[in-house]
Amino acid sequence: MAGCMAHVRRKFFQARDQSPGATNFILCHIAALYRVESSLRRRKAGPRLREADRAAASRPILERLERALKILKPRFFPQSDMGKAISYAQSLWPSMLVYLTAGRVEIDNNLIENSIRPSAVGKRNWLFIGAAEAGKKTAILYTILQSCRRWGIDPLEYLRDALTRLPRTTNHTVHELTPENWAKARSGSQKKYAAAA
Repeated sequence: MAGCMAHVRRKFFQARDQSPGATNFILCHIAALYRVESSLRRRKAGPRLREADRAAASRPILERLERALKILKPRFFPQSDMGKAISYAQSLWPSMLVYLTAGRVEIDNNLIENSIRPSAVGKRNWLFIGAAEAGKKTAILYTILQSCRRWGIDPLEYLRDALTRLPRTTNHTVHELTPENWAKARSGSQKKYAAAA
């Protein structure tokens, strides 16, 4: 499981008044990691290139950060903001390194958190929306809707087609009805239609 650098960064940002020099050093290193990610996004780098660039540029930064955290830890009380930030980062450290060797993994989970924010904002309002099973069913529906949004497809069009085809679908072909595969099939058929015209 991959850790989230944004959460680690937030802890140090909250501790910046307690130790401006140390937190500035750490935040500058984290900013350098994000610059590497920004460059990869601009170049639309695939997983292999991301792994290679991260090995060359991000790994040394993370190694410096890990050494710095070990040196800084004894200087702060464990219950201080800085002490808590260091302990939090160290407890997540193995999971913070996962993204280096997994090119499909992001440095943080901000994209996911931003995509679920609309449903998270109203979750208290929807806590008791029906029977005991309603929560699980609602979560499945939100997952489908967010997947449609991610793949740029109209949820109503997708659901209408998928639910119409579902009764005739076998266990071997049900994967064709996921929003990702449905969108890919649609774009493929549209390309064939445009080529024939």
